[in-house]
Amino acid sequence: MAEDAVAASAIRRCEERLAKDPTSLAFAPLADLYRKAGRNRDAIALCRDGLGRYPHYTTARLILAKAYLAEGNQEGALAELNQMVAQSPNDLQAHRLLADLHRRRGDVDRAVRHLERAVALDPGDREVVRLRDLLKGGGAPAEGSGLRKILEDDTFVTVSFGAICLEQGLLDEAAAIFLRVLKRDPGNQGARAGLEDALGGRGRKRATAVKE
Repeated sequence: MAEDAVAASAIRRCEERLAKDPTSLAFAPLADLYRKAGRNRDAIALCRDGLGRYPHYTTARLILAKAYLAEGNQEGALAELNQMVAQSPNDLQAHRLLADLHRRRGDVDRAVRHLERAVALDPGDREVVRLRDLLKGGGAPAEGSGLRKILEDDTFVTVSFGAICLEQGLLDEAAAIFLRVLKRDPGNQGARAGLEDALGGRGRKRATAVKE
């Protein structure tokens, strides 16, 4: 409740500021507050109106892309992010989001290209480096995996076997299998969902290890 009150107060202040000067850049922070409050349509409308006046304002374009993603509009987000990197080729956040978006769409090669760019811009981001290396490997079995021999045979590179590995907590093996399925069939919804589950599990596992 306290957080909601703080958010509402911040929105009210930004709305008052924008009302005093409707042509100011204050539309972007207000749109971001709308987005964080779940008011994605208001954020989209505000950003589109503001970008009509300030088309090179990349911060607003990033907020718009995130609001589109929250609404499930991947095509809209993709268009905004592509425009961002066209205007600002070294925009790290845009490359990260593009990598995430292409991966979720099953386009692993494009995801890797944006991850490569993100690593070049911020080589100290170990999580991005790990993800780049995993996706770049294209599903090659890990050296220390007990299933390495099995996974060298394409017979077991199926969504169903990947799901079994996922259930058993073999996250790296599951990710490798789903990646190889996506290499053959980028539109495979089961492989896309399985890869996201495997990557999400890897992230939770690392977070737990850090806490311990």
